[in-house]
Amino acid sequence: MSQSILLLAGGVGGAKMAEGLLQSQFSNSLSILGNICDDQEIHGLWVSPDIDTLTYTLTDRIDTEKGWGLKDETNRTLDALNALGEDTWMYLGDQDFATHIYRTQLRKQGIRPSVIAKDIAQKFGLNTPLLLPTDDIVQTRVNTDKGWLDFQSYFVRYQCQPQISEIVFKGADSAKATTEALKAIQDADIIVLAPSNPIVSIGAILSIPGIREALIQSTAYKLAVSPIIGGKTVKGPADKMLQALDIPCNALGVAQCYQGLIDLLVIDQQDQALCEEISALGMQVQSTDTMMHNRADKVRLAEQLISYCPTETSMSGSESI
Repeated sequence: MSQSILLLAGGVGGAKMAEGLLQSQFSNSLSILGNICDDQEIHGLWVSPDIDTLTYTLTDRIDTEKGWGLKDETNRTLDALNALGEDTWMYLGDQDFATHIYRTQLRKQGIRPSVIAKDIAQKFGLNTPLLLPTDDIVQTRVNTDKGWLDFQSYFVRYQCQPQISEIVFKGADSAKATTEALKAIQDADIIVLAPSNPIVSIGAILSIPGIREALIQSTAYKLAVSPIIGGKTVKGPADKMLQALDIPCNALGVAQCYQGLIDLLVIDQQDQALCEEISALGMQVQSTDTMMHNRADKVRLAEQLISYCPTETSMSGSESI
């Protein structure tokens, strides 16, 4: 019996890791738990950037040049909104608008966001379980020298330029984890934390009450991939956020974020010098080429990650009769 793999994923790094696992020999064993804390209402529509990026990527509909949005996109609706005087700093293509209109209609009907995400994914042709950590609204807020900003304003409108002093997940305290997410964690043999932002992607998922606790209690083998290579991010503001929170902006800082949660941290070969310090935090460490330029790289890394895990028969709680 194949081992059940759960991937925690957010942003472009999460989508790349998801693609690698989906295209690998382990595709039939995969479930994905995505980040919903970047979600917000734009032009009266509920937009879910990370979940859509996963859906579009895993169905080969993603705009590979941008890393988000749909390919072969047009923007006549956005141009028309701009002509009407609307602020159009958040790019949404015409096809992408359809996704948000459909999602918003279903939300207004009272349908659970988890059900909506599954429905949209399946209509795009994705059968791999795409799970939400909560059906409640939880949103990342950053306190900056421009005041409090929602994540999309910080990330897209201001291009990550404002200085950050604080990061919170508004609504997390009263949120409830979905039964699907908790069951996936409980049933998993291997749990992978993608090379996503450890603060506002993976950290956002972990902010939902019950998720972190379920991971800690899980008998699965847990590993993470560092998104920081040579002290820099491949994409996104993880480096600035680590610095703002006085966490080292390197693979050691990522290890500190996940201390007590994972068994193994996989770092890039450029960061081998940090192996001893990372091991001192009570986790194993492996160094390899973690850059994912193309699908072959993604599959190679995905299969290498699974090769680091104990075999099914040696894993606690994973033997079947």
